[in-house]
Amino acid sequence: MIRTSNLPSYIHNPGSSPLKYMTIGSLVEEAAKTYDQVTALVSGFDRRRLTYAEVLRQSDKLAAGLLSLGLKKGDRIGLWAPNIAEWAIAFFASARAGFITVALNPTYQADELRYCLNKCGVKALICMDEYKSLNFYDILCRLLPELKTCDAKSFSSDIVPTLKTVISISHTMLSGAYNYYQVVEMANLADVTKIGEDQRSISPDDICNIQYSSGTTGKPKGICLNHLQMVNNGYYIGKTLELNTENHRLCVQVPLFHVFGMVVCIMPSFHFGGTLVLPSPMYSPTSNLMAIEQERCNVIFGTPTMYHDLINLQSECNRTINLSKALIGAAAWSPKLLYNMKEVLKIKHIVAAYGATETTAIVFLSMMDCDKLETKTVGKIGECIEAKVVDTNGQTLPFGAPGELCIRGYVTMADYWGEPDKTKEVMDSQRWLKTGDRFILHEDGSGEVVGRLKDVVIRGGENIFPREVEDFISNHPHINEVHVIGVDNERLGEELCACVQLRRGSDLDLDELTEFCKGRIANYKIPSQLRIVESFPKTASGKIQKYVLRQQFNCVQL
Repeated sequence: MIRTSNLPSYIHNPGSSPLKYMTIGSLVEEAAKTYDQVTALVSGFDRRRLTYAEVLRQSDKLAAGLLSLGLKKGDRIGLWAPNIAEWAIAFFASARAGFITVALNPTYQADELRYCLNKCGVKALICMDEYKSLNFYDILCRLLPELKTCDAKSFSSDIVPTLKTVISISHTMLSGAYNYYQVVEMANLADVTKIGEDQRSISPDDICNIQYSSGTTGKPKGICLNHLQMVNNGYYIGKTLELNTENHRLCVQVPLFHVFGMVVCIMPSFHFGGTLVLPSPMYSPTSNLMAIEQERCNVIFGTPTMYHDLINLQSECNRTINLSKALIGAAAWSPKLLYNMKEVLKIKHIVAAYGATETTAIVFLSMMDCDKLETKTVGKIGECIEAKVVDTNGQTLPFGAPGELCIRGYVTMADYWGEPDKTKEVMDSQRWLKTGDRFILHEDGSGEVVGRLKDVVIRGGENIFPREVEDFISNHPHINEVHVIGVDNERLGEELCACVQLRRGSDLDLDELTEFCKGRIANYKIPSQLRIVESFPKTASGKIQKYVLRQQFNCVQL
C-alpha cells in the first residue's frame, strides 16, 4: 500500500563535495599524471593494453592531427565505431581539441547515418572500416558514392554537405578517406605540445557531446551535453560506488557510444584510476564472461538483459569469477533478476541506478548489500540534483503519490540540437526537465519507477502499468524474460499481451500462464494473449523497443 505525505514531493541533495569545474580533457591529463603507468584500457579486440600515460599521448597526437586537417574548435566530429581502443582515444582527442563528439550507433545503416550526420552538421567522420557483418566503409560508399572516385583531400558530397573529412580506422588505405593511424602521426611535436597548452581555452560549459536519443519512438533527437556534466556525473557515480577503495577492473558490457558507456563507465574509471576492460567490439555474453574470468574483473555494469544473458551462461559454464559490485540500469528489472545476480554470479553489492540521456546519465543511485536487497527502489537522489513529482497539470504531488518525475540541476541537458520547440516540450523556463516516467518519491530521497507514462495500458477504464505485471510474471519458473504490451480490443479498448522468452527446454501456453496468475494478481491485470519470442528487439543501450513488439504482433501504438 502506497503511503502518502502532506509534504510536497521535492528533494534537493546539495552534496557533500562541490562540483568539479573541469573539462574531460583536463580529467584525462590529471589521470595520466596521477596513475601514469597503471593500465587504463584493455582491448579484447586486438589484445592491447594502454596505460593512462599512453592514452593521453595518443589522444593528443590524434587531436593535433585532426587540427592539422583544418578542423576547428566547436566542429562536430562523428564517431562511428564499436567498442575498440580507438573509440576511446578519438573521444578524448575530440575533447582535448575542443570539438563536439557526435556519438553514432555502430549498427546504423545508410539512411540512419545520413539523418544523424545532417541533423547536427557533422564536419568529420571517424569510423571503422569493417567488423564482421558491420561494413562501415561499404555503407559510407553507398551513401556517399563520391568516396570511391576522389582522394581524401578533395572529398565533398551534396548528400551530407557539411561533411568534408572521412577518417577510416583501417590497416589499409581506402579511397576518399584519411587513414586513422596516419592522422595520429601527422602532427609534429610542437603541435602535440600545443594541445596541452590550449586546454585553458576550452570551457567546462562548452558542449562536448551530442547523443542521439535511443530511437524507441520516432526520429532520434540530438541531446547536447557539456564537459562539466559528464565529468561530474561520472565522479559522483564513482564516489557512490566507492571505486577509490579498491583496484577496480571494470567489465564494459555496454556500448561506448551511449552515455552508459561514456559517462557511467569511462568517467568514473578515469577519476579513480581503474582499468576498463572492453571484452569485444560488439555485445557478446560469451566474451564478457571470459573477460570477467581472465582479466579478474571485480566490477561490472550492464542492463537487465545483459545480466539475464550472463546468468544463463554462467549457469552452464560455471567459470571462476569474483565480482564485487554490479551496476544495473537503463531499463526495468525484476526482483527475481537481482536474486539470480546474487546467487549465480555471486555478486556482493548490487548498485541500482536510474537516469536518462537528457539527464547526462544517472540521477538516482544506491549501493545495496546483497543480503539486504531493496528490490523496489532505484536509490536516492544524486548530489547537486533536485527532483519533484508532478501531476498532469504540473502541480507538485505529495511524497508517496505517483506522478511524473522532474529533474533539475547540473545534469539537465543544454537542449535538443536545433529543436527549440521539442526542447520546450520537456524543459520549462525554470529548467525543470520532464522525464516522462511515472515515479514515486519518498521523503528520504529514494525513488521508485512505476513505469513509462506512455506505456500505461487502459483496459475498460482501468489503468495498468506493465512493469507491475512484468515483475509478477517473471517469477514463473519457465520464464527467462517478459515484457507486457497493450493490444487493441474492440470492447475494452486495450488488453494485455505478454511477450515471453522462455528458459531453455521449457514450454508455456496461455492457459498455464493464466492459472499461474489467478488469485495472485487482479483479474484485469492477467494477460489475455501470450507471444513466445526467441529474443527482444532492443536499442544498442539495451532498452526494449516495445513499439517494435507492438508492430510485430499487429498491436496498437500507445
